[in-house]
Amino acid sequence: MHRLKRVGVGALVALLVAVIGVWLQGGVPPAAAAPDGGNAASQYKPAYRNGSQLTTSGVVIRTLSDDRDGSRHQRFIIRVDGGDTLLIAHNIDLAPRLDGLKAGERVRVSGEFAWNPRGGTLHWTHHDPQGRHVTGYIEWRGRRYQ
Repeated sequence: MHRLKRVGVGALVALLVAVIGVWLQGGVPPAAAAPDGGNAASQYKPAYRNGSQLTTSGVVIRTLSDDRDGSRHQRFIIRVDGGDTLLIAHNIDLAPRLDGLKAGERVRVSGEFAWNPRGGTLHWTHHDPQGRHVTGYIEWRGRRYQ
């Protein structure tokens, strides 16, 4: 009989966000090909483990409907400099919404990274009321949302 290893809530949340990110990005164009013919998203895999803090910039390529299951999240996809795509899941129960955000606009984001084959997901792009995560943010139109 196998014994199941006890997993923390944070690990489960990161896994859930990554799975949802892959599912939601089904209609998103794939990330640009890397020079070696592979997926450019692979540049993040060796450098950042799931749960690592990542700060990057990119252009919004698609806004998505809000995730209203549990904590509400504003969702959008950016193409970072270098071609990778990232799903941004910004908790609007804990931080202000980016009202009027649209494709073509540039943002700078900092949050907890979860890698997936399409690039990854950034969440915790805001403060953590319980202080267990690094404070993340989104900078857009000269304002910092956290």
